[in-house]
Amino acid sequence: MMIFQLSRDTRWTHAVAALFFFGALAPDMALMAQGMENKKALDTIIGSDVEEEKARADADAARIIAAIDNTVAATSEVRKTSSLDKVDIVYLTDAAESGLPPAIDAKVKEHHKDILDLRKELEGNAMLYHAIDSHSVLMRDVLAVEFDDHRGVTIYAAAKPQK
Repeated sequence: MMIFQLSRDTRWTHAVAALFFFGALAPDMALMAQGMENKKALDTIIGSDVEEEKARADADAARIIAAIDNTVAATSEVRKTSSLDKVDIVYLTDAAESGLPPAIDAKVKEHHKDILDLRKELEGNAMLYHAIDSHSVLMRDVLAVEFDDHRGVTIYAAAKPQK
């Protein structure tokens, strides 16, 4: 049996009371946050036009492979990016349905660790993460990111657009 000796110092009771008070408020904290369903909140967070396009991976394989080969530089750019004028999400629907074409699949395997690092950086960049998440793209489906010279980025994902 443990016996606790309580001192006459009441500071600990105030600390415990404060802990319970703030703990009781915690469930309501989520109610004060802006949801991702709120278009205005999304526009404020992302701050960019987010466009979607469907493409076939095999039709644009050279560009996708070049983006995968450039993953290390793109990861560094994601880390530094805080605003963009345009975010383009390219859904590679054929890859989502039947797998990647062999040439792209080989590049993904070759750069597997680099792509994992890219995904972690995307998760850490609030603007890009919310752009991707708001279009129901899972981070595991992101294959490559390509920045352009006009403050824009193209995100390639082996996914289907939301309905």
